[in-house]
Amino acid sequence: MAVLTGSRPAPTKGSRLGPNVVLTAAGVYFLVPILCALAFTFGFGDPRQTPSLDAYTAIFTTEGLAGSLGLTLLLAAATILLVFGLLLPALLAVRLAVPRAKAVVAVVCMLPLVVPAVALGAGITTVLRWGTDWLYDTPGFPVLAALQQPDFPLILVLAHTLMALPLAYVTLESGLNAIDLKVLVEAARSCRASWPRALFLVILPNLREALLNTAFLTIALVLGEYAVSALLGFQPFAVWTVAISGAHAQLSVAVSMVGLIGTWLILLAVAKLGRSKAFKESH
Repeated sequence: MAVLTGSRPAPTKGSRLGPNVVLTAAGVYFLVPILCALAFTFGFGDPRQTPSLDAYTAIFTTEGLAGSLGLTLLLAAATILLVFGLLLPALLAVRLAVPRAKAVVAVVCMLPLVVPAVALGAGITTVLRWGTDWLYDTPGFPVLAALQQPDFPLILVLAHTLMALPLAYVTLESGLNAIDLKVLVEAARSCRASWPRALFLVILPNLREALLNTAFLTIALVLGEYAVSALLGFQPFAVWTVAISGAHAQLSVAVSMVGLIGTWLILLAVAKLGRSKAFKESH
């Protein structure tokens, strides 16, 4: 009879083979298109063209890039503020006062997942057209016009906020699950801290990593969102990139690659910032 021991059996070669194959296949799936896109931007594989960095150097002199990128960053900042302004009070109220409303908040935040971006854009377009016809010569018409200002279209902020709610909800909910919110609030209140002071000096510092991740995901969503912006007739960064692809294909792909690398760098910076803060607090 074999003797049973508490030691775990050593992993066999076959048990490690499966995960390695999956990771290798996933790496090839993601890296090959990126490498092909990079080769295209440099001009490799085209006998009529000498490989060069012209596509990347032209980025800084291309008309419309600064305006579209600046608009996108403004939209991202406004979307982040609106997401935090809507979601944080709701999640804190659910945790501290009305826990029975948690399911309702979760359903409302996840609802945008079942609405495609094209359907959302088409619905907003229909509502705006209806509003133009029915609100003309009424006090509501200037409000409708203000929502569609080309310099800063607030209607896109509202649309992006809806699209970002599922990601923001999951991220912030994970952050709240990692702390004992009631204990922190009771400790702050017992020290005679006001509610704003407890929020900004106790709760938000403990949610730093979740807030950074939410902000990063929102920026990535706004940078890559195309369908709603194109249907509404605005030209942020993603729409501008597609618009120039017909006449400047290499430049369009080069801009996309720079945006992708920039997004990765932001992600690494957020992850490093979160780890460094956690390391300092643990020591």
